[in-house]
Amino acid sequence: MSVYSVRDAARILKVKPARLRYWRRTQLVRSRDASDVNSSTPQDETGFEFQDLVYVRAVLALLDGGVPLQRIRQSVEILREQVPELDEPLSALRIWGEARKRVVVRHEGRLLETDGQFVLEFDELSEGQGEADVSALPRPAASGAPAGGEVGDFSGASDGEHAALDWFEIGCGLDSDSATYERAITAYRNAVALDPQFADAHCNLGAALYNKGDRAEAQSCFEACLELHGDHVEALFNLANLLDEDGESGPALEYYLAALRGDPLYADLHINLALLYEKLGRKREGRDHWRRYLQIEPKGALAEIARQRMLDR
Repeated sequence: MSVYSVRDAARILKVKPARLRYWRRTQLVRSRDASDVNSSTPQDETGFEFQDLVYVRAVLALLDGGVPLQRIRQSVEILREQVPELDEPLSALRIWGEARKRVVVRHEGRLLETDGQFVLEFDELSEGQGEADVSALPRPAASGAPAGGEVGDFSGASDGEHAALDWFEIGCGLDSDSATYERAITAYRNAVALDPQFADAHCNLGAALYNKGDRAEAQSCFEACLELHGDHVEALFNLANLLDEDGESGPALEYYLAALRGDPLYADLHINLALLYEKLGRKREGRDHWRRYLQIEPKGALAEIARQRMLDR
């Protein structure tokens, strides 16, 4: 069982160690059982298990969604008292509705809302509402991605008309549509030309080239990113995917594991690791990663696939 130090957990989740210690001391995130840790170690210095990281990420997602910490804490306390069969309510809490930012949990097919008065309200969904109305806890957006909006035609623009970051953001707005891959590649090339130390631009250029089918140059871009930033999670993941597809299972596994050290909460990474371990005949290790995927993403089509893969073995 993997155990992460407070410092490592803080690095992975991008929060201050003191914040994690406080949440643990106040039992927002519960500590591991005392029998599992060395009694000589202070309680707030004991390690975080993988599931603890999932819970902390849930808190951070709610905070990012505008829910006050006190309201999160109160909701958790209510659910622990009123619905004790929930293993850990933090991982089940969702934000429902943009206006009121209601905090709800789905339990046994029903939406439960905590009202702040230590009473659970069982609200029926009104006609026309469904699961889509309850937003899942989001994975943080990739660094450098634009907020959105229309990207203008820059075919006649010179490199000097945009800074490297401008070109990078233009590329981010174009690289999800096959019809604009070429323009995205041009934008990323401009970013790299203006700032050769721009690791994210190398990585995104590689991803766009890969999507277009230029695998050899894509690999070079991922490697260039890793020369600048050796623990760049996306570049490690993308390079591992490419090598895995080329049948280079050994190097692919090394890059996947390096990416895992940087971000153990990367759900897609656990899927790819599970599949690779199965291909290598290491089924028990594959099951571990299917299980971790389900801890991160317990709902959806891929979750059902993960459960089936675990049952099949």
